[in-house]
Parts: sequence; structure tokens; C-alpha cells
Amino acid sequence: MPPGERLLQKASSTRTFARVAPHVIPALDRAVHRLTRGKVLLSARMLPGVILTATGARSGLPRRTPLACMPEDGGSWLLVGSNFGRPEHPAWTGNLLKHPDAEVSWRGRDIPVRARLLAGAERERAWRAALAFWPPYAVYQARVEREIRLFRLERR
Repeated sequence: MPPGERLLQKASSTRTFARVAPHVIPALDRAVHRLTRGKVLLSARMLPGVILTATGARSGLPRRTPLACMPEDGGSWLLVGSNFGRPEHPAWTGNLLKHPDAEVSWRGRDIPVRARLLAGAERERAWRAALAFWPPYAVYQARVEREIRLFRLERR
């Protein structure tokens, strides 16, 4: 692992990062993504990322959320609802539970997807893969009482 990546993982595991990042990173991602017409996502310099467009669970309006993702063989994506180790589930997970049909912007292309909340053995396999991909997820899980939600997004 390159030294810069190790430092980034250590920094992203701190409580300060958990307080600040949810307010700064998504706003920067949305602005840069819009200005580059979907071709650049700043946070993707750290981890692969998508812009998820899901229907709001309460509002029924489209909600655009930049998210780190784990691309999988076969063209699906794993999304981890870690919320940076904060106590509550991120809003986008509730949106997907109520409205699983969504869209991702991936490498400048808009792709219709269907989200599926993972459970049981399938979740355990995905969780192990997520931890191997980005070890700070273990710190986030240890910090909260809730089980972090994992979703698989598959092309429609």
C-alpha cells in the first residue's frame, strides 16, 4: 500500500473527519461533477465513486448523492452506508429501501440500477470484501451500534 493511502485511511478513521467530511466532500463532489459534466468526481481520487440519484423516501424528489463505491465484477457496485461512522444511517439508504430503482453516474455515464439491501451470508461476504477494499469501514462499524447497511446496485 502506498504511504499516501495509509495516511488517508488513518485520517479518514478519525472522529474529526467524521464530523467534517459529510459537509465538505459531497458539496465539492457535486460541484466538480456538475462543472465537468459528470467526468470528474474529486473523492474518486481516494476511492472509486458514483453519483447516486435516488427518489427521496419522504419527498418523492430526486436526490443526488456522491458516494464511494466498490465496483464488482459483472458491472454491479457495492455501496456501504457507513455515514463516516456517525450514529444514524445516511439518508440515501432510507431512500433506496423505499425506492430501490435509481440511477448512478459512473465515469460520465448515467446507468439505471436497482438497489438490494444485503443480508445474511451474502452481506457477510460483501462486508469482508469491503473491509479488504477500505479498512476504515471496520473503525466506522466499531464506533456505532447500528449495523452498517450494504447495498448491491445492479444494472436494470
